[in-house]
Amino acid sequence: MNNTLNPRYGYSLIIATILMLFTMVLHPMGGSVAHIQRIASTIMITHAIAILSVPFWLLGFWGLTKRLDDDSLLSSAAFITMSVGLFAVMIAAATNGLALPLFVTHYMDATAEKLDMIKRVVVYNTSLNHAFDLIYTGASCLAVFFWSIAMLKSRRLPVWPGWLGIILVLATIIAMVSGFFFVHLAGFRIFIAGFAVWTFFIIKFLLDKREYNGQQATA
Repeated sequence: MNNTLNPRYGYSLIIATILMLFTMVLHPMGGSVAHIQRIASTIMITHAIAILSVPFWLLGFWGLTKRLDDDSLLSSAAFITMSVGLFAVMIAAATNGLALPLFVTHYMDATAEKLDMIKRVVVYNTSLNHAFDLIYTGASCLAVFFWSIAMLKSRRLPVWPGWLGIILVLATIIAMVSGFFFVHLAGFRIFIAGFAVWTFFIIKFLLDKREYNGQQATA
């Protein structure tokens, strides 16, 4: 299989990374029901941007899968696993970033009794959002691990991004075993930052039209 591909797959990952980082920078902190009502528009815009990034992630990672050999079980499994993770994060963004602000803005002048009910819904929504975030982080780690192993085995990309991916996955696992979860905003930002670093090097090689044979590139 010829592993030279259209560099537009790399451009797709660039767009996805920019959109996701833009979301993380602008993502507002949670708070009381009144606070959510005040910043509802900001919440919806930032999460809409995150949802918009999903197709670009899928297209870019499909390019990585083809570059590594889309007939490879590891590479194909990585793409499918990442697709599951992206679907989960899309649901998380929709529930926490679209459904929740739309819901609370219906109760701008809620009575104390209704406000108590709204708080319960907000707590449940947060738990649901965290569940999907856990699915996303787990699926992303597994996908990066599969792709990294595929890089080491196929040698169709330089091997050091593969080692970097394995190191990042192991660091994430150690952090979670130690009790640090990436479902809260600060932790999720850390996870996305590490994921973006790995993606940056993948983009570099997707934009490179040269064929790799081991560590050697040929024109």
